[in-house]
Amino acid sequence: MKLKNSKAMPILMNKNRQLCMFLGILCSLNFAIAQENYVTGQQQENAFTLFNQSQQAVLLIDTADFKGVKLVAKDLSEDFERVSGKLARIDSSGSASPEMPIIIGTIGKSKLIDQLAENGKLDINNITGKWETFQTQIINDPMPGIKQALVIAGSDKRGTIYGMYDLSEKMGVSPWYWWADVPVKKKESLYVKPGIYSDGTPEIQYRGIFINDEAPALSGWVGENFGDFNSQFYEHVFELILRLKANFLWPAMWGRAFYDDDPRNPVLADDYGVVISTSHHEPLMRAHAEWERYGNGPWDYTKNKDSLQAFWKKGIERMQNNESLVTVGMRGDGDEPMTEGTAIDLLEQIVADQRTIISDVTGKPVSETPQVWALYKEVQDYYDKGMRVPDDVTLLLADDNWGNIRKLPDPDEKERAGGYGIYYHFDYVGGPRNYKWINTSQISRVYEQMSLAYAYEANKLWIVNVGDIKPMEYPISFFLDYAWKPSKFNLKDLQQYPKKWAAEQFGEQYSEEIGELLQSYTTLNSRRKPELLSPETYSLEHYQEAERIWKSFEELEKKAQMLGKKLPEAAQSAYFELVLFPIEASANLNRLYIASAKNQLYANQGRNSANEWGEKVKEYFRRDQELAKEYHALENGKWNHMMSQTHIGYTYWQEPKENKMPEIASYQASEKGELGIAIPGDSTYFPQQTTLKLLPFDRSHPENQLTLFNRGKSAVDFKVKKIPGWLTVDQKKDEFKEEQILRFALAANKLPSKKTEAKVEIIGNGKMATIEVIFDPYSENAKGYLEYNGVVSIPANGYKENQGWEQIPDLGREDIALRPENRFSQELSEASSLTYEFSLKNDFEGTLQFYVSPSLDFLAKGGLELAYSVDGKTPQKLNILKDTKDNWGSSVSNNVTKVLSSLELEEGSHSLKVYALDPGVVLQQIVLQEKSAQDDSYLGPPPSIKK
Repeated sequence: MKLKNSKAMPILMNKNRQLCMFLGILCSLNFAIAQENYVTGQQQENAFTLFNQSQQAVLLIDTADFKGVKLVAKDLSEDFERVSGKLARIDSSGSASPEMPIIIGTIGKSKLIDQLAENGKLDINNITGKWETFQTQIINDPMPGIKQALVIAGSDKRGTIYGMYDLSEKMGVSPWYWWADVPVKKKESLYVKPGIYSDGTPEIQYRGIFINDEAPALSGWVGENFGDFNSQFYEHVFELILRLKANFLWPAMWGRAFYDDDPRNPVLADDYGVVISTSHHEPLMRAHAEWERYGNGPWDYTKNKDSLQAFWKKGIERMQNNESLVTVGMRGDGDEPMTEGTAIDLLEQIVADQRTIISDVTGKPVSETPQVWALYKEVQDYYDKGMRVPDDVTLLLADDNWGNIRKLPDPDEKERAGGYGIYYHFDYVGGPRNYKWINTSQISRVYEQMSLAYAYEANKLWIVNVGDIKPMEYPISFFLDYAWKPSKFNLKDLQQYPKKWAAEQFGEQYSEEIGELLQSYTTLNSRRKPELLSPETYSLEHYQEAERIWKSFEELEKKAQMLGKKLPEAAQSAYFELVLFPIEASANLNRLYIASAKNQLYANQGRNSANEWGEKVKEYFRRDQELAKEYHALENGKWNHMMSQTHIGYTYWQEPKENKMPEIASYQASEKGELGIAIPGDSTYFPQQTTLKLLPFDRSHPENQLTLFNRGKSAVDFKVKKIPGWLTVDQKKDEFKEEQILRFALAANKLPSKKTEAKVEIIGNGKMATIEVIFDPYSENAKGYLEYNGVVSIPANGYKENQGWEQIPDLGREDIALRPENRFSQELSEASSLTYEFSLKNDFEGTLQFYVSPSLDFLAKGGLELAYSVDGKTPQKLNILKDTKDNWGSSVSNNVTKVLSSLELEEGSHSLKVYALDPGVVLQQIVLQEKSAQDDSYLGPPPSIKK
């Protein structure tokens, strides 16, 4: 394989495939891709009438076509009823053909379609022989007695099905109409514009989801509504998958067995055309639960080979001719490692024996049965140490369960007939913590990682673990939409996707606002997943971090609530499920933990408001329960149990048995008021210490504040004395019952010409505190980002010059992340650099920190690298996995890795240049921090002032 650069995305392909792509582009110049909505409410010349007040839609289908086509035609008929109020009539006889029918069929299975092609009425050259491709167009006088027809022709079964569901979606029926109660807007008439429409051929062959059914949510909901994970349940799943133009499923597996729970499950899947496989640790179409039910002896190939082979053989026999992707290999019992070491010879023999079973049972060469080997967790070690499987087996590479791809194909290796795939996660049970309660996956991170997968040609299979399906609707849509044709999806499409998706669910009017809400809550949640939150997460002392988090969620919540009031009643359930609940629940959870942190800190400091914050903890804990009840009551209890995942009170990776409220500290205040003082950026307080130091003042930071608090019950009288002439305070004396913020500000016309220090006295109820203040001006020549209190913080997009990096919208903890654009070289180059400017007040000795996304060594080269140079000096290389104090657990928990380098600089202005050495390096922030600078914040310092 050879790297090829593209402006939109780096693509890997050999010369033959380059030629095929070139010819494909030429062949498709007159073949419109169905990105536009070809359905309109306005009648046009030569348009096709889908329905109006006098005309009902009729669907013509050949009885010989696939059963799945006929099943989906029924869905299409019902979609017409959802939109128009009338079912579309399905005609399979053709005896009473209307003047303007919708003719639907699959090439080679429908005489209607084949006849139109033979008679020169329908050109199917662009789709014949293609994978899952459809073509929708208007034909005049297609056959005797028919004046005009809309023809939906499919290259294969799923092509035809996608064509029908595409028409449904264009009419206004969301794929989430049932799973998220998205309303369908009624219309009096609809028309199809003249033209030929298609979504082309998908670039990822298999695209699907893994239902990682975790109790008590999905399991409780299914039990209440269907009794079991049976065909009645899976019918809804299959329909959703196909409406999203996907084709692949790993069924529910914890205690579930797709084939065994309901024999109709695989039959229905094959009818619909959904390709069934089994998860990464369930070989040869047998669910793990089946071994628990029917297995004989230990799950150990060295001790129980014959029983295991008999067990697997039945799985292949039972598969029959159903379209399947057979998992090969073996992991230990219960999704665990098989052995303590890496038993390559043993696993190679297992795979060889499994392939013999496949060949013997099917009676075909084994290569004709699609197979996949999942390099998940420790199984990748087998591959890295030399284990190989036959070339026709698809290698399913995996992320680290947290959305960071572990391995990609080596461009120098020969192509595999079976190709490569990716197993990705939106939900996970395991370390460092489970995360499965609510959506925390940024679609921009999905794009960034999966675009690398596509660039390195891992394009055979993309599957994502979606947990309970709900509440992952938004990222599921994105993952599958992107999987259809990654080469046609660029940064502009990514930026517009939230609005586009919101419009598909709620209409155009508020789509931009709803899209922003979706992106904002996901970004806030991705900073630290809810299950990882604790009272210690966000700092109360530094940078007003906890207050900023509180405010961000509060503003987002208010926007979501106000917007919800503007939407029609029909949209309220969908809006609550998709937008309002995740925002309100996330905001409330963050308030809960911040309130707990304040309760603990204030009790320790002796603030009389500590108990008040303890009551707030109880209030927010109750509110969490109320929100879940509100969700469960939607649509007359349709989604009962779905928000039952525990998410409060984690102490290790596994969830608590029930949500547990944080412990509440109590403080017994004395009757007499007593002065306390807290200073930003300092964990000490008065009276713990009698002298405190206020943050420095300069022209860029002309204001600072401190908090007076009461350690008793009666009011505190205070006075502020010895204020230097260059400083003012908003209150020199007063009294307060709980807290009083004092705001100090520079007196603009009285500033010293050089660094100046002073001491302010604050007296309250007879006790005095000394507050040290300092004015520390910048040099007149200062430029760029200005150091403050020993810190310079530069956002990734705060560059002066950018050569060869691209900003991915809404990526990272602050929405400002950059990655190298098509950079695949170890050579330093001006074409892949970012230049920043900053200024220091004093000589600097400390660390230069690069905050990067927790990308992994997917190139298997020892870690991804970047390089930096200060003031034009020799560039220094840094390895994002080695030059850091973070480990994998801290990186994924924090959603950032801090890459460190020691640095000494003289005071004054400086230039920093950052070079891209490897793809996959995503830069979020740059921080210079003096050794003496205090910083226990989670997010790090906010951006410095820029001059």
